Amino acid sequence: MSPSSTLQTAPDASVAAPQPATSRQYVRYLFYKARPSWYALSIAERGEASAELEAVLEPYAKRLSVLRAYSTLGTRGDADFLLWMVSDRLEDFQELQMDLRRTRLGSHLETPYSYLAMTKRSQYIDRHVHADQEGRRTRIKPTGRKYLFVYPMIKKRPWYRLSQEDRQLAMDEHIRIGHEFPRVKINTTYSFGLDDQEFVVAFESDYPTDFLDLVERLRGGEASAYTERETPIFSCVAGSIAEILESI
Repeated sequence: MSPSSTLQTAPDASVAAPQPATSRQYVRYLFYKARPSWYALSIAERGEASAELEAVLEPYAKRLSVLRAYSTLGTRGDADFLLWMVSDRLEDFQELQMDLRRTRLGSHLETPYSYLAMTKRSQYIDRHVHADQEGRRTRIKPTGRKYLFVYPMIKKRPWYRLSQEDRQLAMDEHIRIGHEFPRVKINTTYSFGLDDQEFVVAFESDYPTDFLDLVERLRGGEASAYTERETPIFSCVAGSIAEILESI
């Protein structure tokens, strides 16, 4: 065989081997607040409008990977409830909001906050074991716990100029503290280029005291020193869509 034919058939060592495909999801945290016009309606009118909206959302509960409702009534003055949505299609969020706006209740709702993000495998967790990590696939799997604590986050730019080793050490400490609170589950999503924040984090727990103590402990960590902003913070109480709509 000639040298030229050998070069044609030999594998090119400069070409990297194909990496396993990743599976990412789109995530949206959509907060609603009822306008004063809503409360001017009769109880019967509000009941009919709520039933209509519930019927509109029902097929999306089957279509989306996650569609969960939470009340922020009594915990926030600027929002009444949250829809936590997860899908493989970004367009699902557009279609859901268009259908919701066309309902009678939709005309009485405003959206004071909306956060868009994606799932992504963290570069810091290779030394740690997480039950929800399946190879390179990162999927959000809500636990069904009663409380959800949500906030957007932005890191200071010097954080990204640290070496990978220094950031890993800071995150090792951060993760170690998190493991001290096993009754709190974190869902970290990424917003770089998609929305105004860099991350959106959502913590699930049945014990708000655990979450408060966890956040206080994290304040003293090295990674926390590089946090630019992590507000507003939303304390949300889970309920069915019917229950959430009845609350307003």
